Amino acid sequence: MSSDHHDSKLAHHFDDLEQQFDANKFGMWVFLLTEILFFSGLFVAYATYRSNHPDVFQYASQFLDTNLGAVNTAVLLLSSFTAAWAVRAVQLGQKNLVTTLLGITVLCACGFMAIKYMEYSHKYHEGLLWGNAEHSIFKENTADVASSVREHGHHWGDVKDLDPEFRRQTGIFFGIYFCLTGLHGIHVLLGIILMLWLMRRNMRGDFSPEKYDAVDCGALYWHLVDLIWIFLFPLLYLIS
Repeated sequence: MSSDHHDSKLAHHFDDLEQQFDANKFGMWVFLLTEILFFSGLFVAYATYRSNHPDVFQYASQFLDTNLGAVNTAVLLLSSFTAAWAVRAVQLGQKNLVTTLLGITVLCACGFMAIKYMEYSHKYHEGLLWGNAEHSIFKENTADVASSVREHGHHWGDVKDLDPEFRRQTGIFFGIYFCLTGLHGIHVLLGIILMLWLMRRNMRGDFSPEKYDAVDCGALYWHLVDLIWIFLFPLLYLIS
């Protein structure tokens, strides 16, 4: 291909758009693999502690709000659908629809973070923080926590008499909870920035049925974010 006819959307070191698309997508898959390896280490830590202390994890998970977790799961599944639809829309040259679908994806992501903020705020007011949960859960005069325990069928007298080692291991559960969900939340925030960037580029006319690799790679990243949460929800919220 001569330089006079070289596509303006084609980088100089590629022969054609198809080769460029394949290279970009391969690079994205490699990046996603590193993300999977990153979270795998945390999942191994989770599996190790849970296998050694199954009763602790089952008890501590009852302080998580399953309903909010389920809503967040539904929200992310919807956002994954709109992200995939956006890829199809750009393939069909439907520019306005692409912008709309990416916008819905951003709104879903913001909704997810809002719900997660509600959960974190609740944990903060109960004192269920990293390194502090074992004291707050078992503090006899903490009315909110006592109420939460009673709602799940436990007697407060049984809780306060638990041995110190059980209390310490319960704190480890919340440490893992905040580590996993916090890092996932950071990835959601990065996904919001990515989708807004794609929206801006789409409105500028950077994408076409022949050149849409950025949208495709962005959707792949978002699918990984959704997939990680699909694992986190049952592992953290549905233990009991």
